[in-house]
Amino acid sequence: MKKMIKVFWSIAAVASLSLFLGACSPEVGSKEWCEDMKGKNKADWSANEATDFAKHCLL
Repeated sequence: MKKMIKVFWSIAAVASLSLFLGACSPEVGSKEWCEDMKGKNKADWSANEATDFAKHCLL
């Protein structure tokens, strides 16, 4: 029983941390997001990021 409680709290902590860190990134297509992408190495961009950048920041 104690092991299950420990696992539950571990999962809850990871989920909370994920939500906290996910809330820090700017919305895709916003001015802040475009600036962040301009500063990011283009070799590190995903295909979706490149498409979104072209759609929201160039056109």
